[in-house]
Amino acid sequence: MNIFRFAGDMTHLASVLVLLLKIHTIKSCAGISLKTQELYAIVFASRYLDIFTDFISLYNILMKLIFLGSSFSIVWYMRGHKIVRRSYDKDQDTFRHYFLLLPCVLLALVIHEKFAFKEVMWTFSLYLEAVAILPQLVLLQRTRNIDNLTGQYVFLLGAYRGLYILNWIYRYFTEPHYVHWIPWISGIVQTLLYADFFYYYFESWKNNKKLELPA
Repeated sequence: MNIFRFAGDMTHLASVLVLLLKIHTIKSCAGISLKTQELYAIVFASRYLDIFTDFISLYNILMKLIFLGSSFSIVWYMRGHKIVRRSYDKDQDTFRHYFLLLPCVLLALVIHEKFAFKEVMWTFSLYLEAVAILPQLVLLQRTRNIDNLTGQYVFLLGAYRGLYILNWIYRYFTEPHYVHWIPWISGIVQTLLYADFFYYYFESWKNNKKLELPA
């Protein structure tokens, strides 16, 4: 494991911890898209089907368990917690996220590295993760005023994917025959979706102003 992969994993973990901190301590999920969180739960559930069958390392299993557990915990908080769910803005979080599922399934069935159940599901998770942030970004544009923890959560989530791209570049130049077009293209698409958010995030940081996205 190289430094870029490790930094990407830790940044991803930090994004989850920031979101759990917001939900658990403040008892609020204001500004958070339940639609995006449900998509991430599906991403991890379909990606980590091998968690109890294919042993890679203790680190690998631990990270899988953390992301599976945290994603479903967040969904439960937003749907089932009697206090947290009151702060969920259902009227603003109206992105039809289920429309993203079928195209990702069909694409995974057509474009994959190997036609096997786990492989197709893993590929599906890559395609879905690339677009899972869309409901969250749309919600932020509608609400405009974004609190610090929500802004940090989205920034860390985008930074994690950017670090993974650096990891792929590093491995391409240091490992023979390292070519994986599906995760590469999916990761680039995912990172590009954050471009507008990153711009306004750095602008607010540079000018020491509250983060706001244009409607």
